[in-house]
Amino acid sequence: MHPPILPAFLPFASNGVNGSIKTCNEKGICIPARGIQGHFNLNNFQDGVLSSAFMVGLLVASPIFASLAKSFNPFRLIGVGSTVWTLAALGCGSSFSFWFIVICRMFVGVGEASFISLAAPFIDDNAPQEQKTAWLAMFYMCIPTGVALGYVYGGYVGNHFSWRYAFWGEAILMAPFAVFGFVMKPLQLKGFTAGTSQKSLRSVESIAPSVGLETSKTADNFPVGIEIEHVQISSDDCKSAIWKSFTRFAKDMKVLLKEKVFVVNVLGYVAYNFVIGAYSYWGPKAGYNIYKMKSADMVFGAITIICGILGTLSGGLVLDRVTATIPNAFKLLSGATFLGSIFCFTAFTMKSLHGFIPLFSLGELFVFATQAPVNYVCLHCVKPSLRPLSMAISTVSIHIFGDVPSSPLVGVLQDHIDNWRKTALILTSILFLAAAIWFIGMFINSVDRFDEEETGSEPVTSD
Repeated sequence: MHPPILPAFLPFASNGVNGSIKTCNEKGICIPARGIQGHFNLNNFQDGVLSSAFMVGLLVASPIFASLAKSFNPFRLIGVGSTVWTLAALGCGSSFSFWFIVICRMFVGVGEASFISLAAPFIDDNAPQEQKTAWLAMFYMCIPTGVALGYVYGGYVGNHFSWRYAFWGEAILMAPFAVFGFVMKPLQLKGFTAGTSQKSLRSVESIAPSVGLETSKTADNFPVGIEIEHVQISSDDCKSAIWKSFTRFAKDMKVLLKEKVFVVNVLGYVAYNFVIGAYSYWGPKAGYNIYKMKSADMVFGAITIICGILGTLSGGLVLDRVTATIPNAFKLLSGATFLGSIFCFTAFTMKSLHGFIPLFSLGELFVFATQAPVNYVCLHCVKPSLRPLSMAISTVSIHIFGDVPSSPLVGVLQDHIDNWRKTALILTSILFLAAAIWFIGMFINSVDRFDEEETGSEPVTSD
């Protein structure tokens, strides 16, 4: 059994939830305020802060969850993350001020961080050997699917009821998965063995009487209850534990950054995400200005959803078909991105919308085929115990150096040259850089470390 796979269900971005402030035209006809922006009378900067708050929580918490996996069972950590996510969603729906919903949005990102760093290693452990990347593809396919569902769900609930109900309904849908993370027998990640967990538990039991603890056990010898009479923990103990965690994190980071395969893979991913992030933000506006699209949002949204699902699944299936190895993954990453670059670049040179749409769709199909292979490399180029940290640092890197700066930088470029076609072509050319970086990865001596650390694994607690 593997952990639940959840789509990135995002009603926040829908017009029904996000809304708009009250506006009036020259004839005095007014459109009433609606959604979050209208309720709190937010300007566009404040509205943007709500989106950034989520990203702050996600980026800060991802490495923390990855580090905690060294000491606590990762399955339980996903349960904790799901609970934080559920409570934060309830808080968003119950918000009484702008800053309160900003904080809640930040904790939504914290909750999602548990899945970012821990869910993929679980899938990698439990998937059949010949279908590993296909399973990963299904997981990452949930991202465009969840975005699409979020638009539909948020739009319907926000327009027919209230933006608050969208968050409350989302929390109700998530609650069973949070409970699931706690009530199921905890699964072990490869690299974190149950045997060492039992040693940790016996250590706790041996010191329990000295600090006034009483424990009881299940038939499986796991403590199920702890009654605390009197516990004294010195500040020196706390400082020692924090320092130990920090030094362990620094040591793991040093090992990770010395892994050439990981570094090249993430560098290519950063360049790739720089383009994809700017496409998602500026694509509709560029399409409207270049081709005078009347429904640019719908066109780009439909292309992204359809090609995102088909491309992501295809990438995983193809890599499994040719045998999933790190060199083969780099071949697929470089080849698919190169072909996608050609089609997308050619699309923006077309004078006609009828020429643009099929070429851009083909380009997106190839570009999205990279999702499963790039994460396969992140998981298999490091030792099993480093996989959560590998996923976390990859996520942090592609956002901090990729899609977060790309939108404002593309905006500056457009302000300077004032030509959307040239701006789109310059942006798309960066995909060729991503293909070149991944091409280099084909020639790096790589070792699949999935079967390393069968002994001497890191100790973790199961509950």
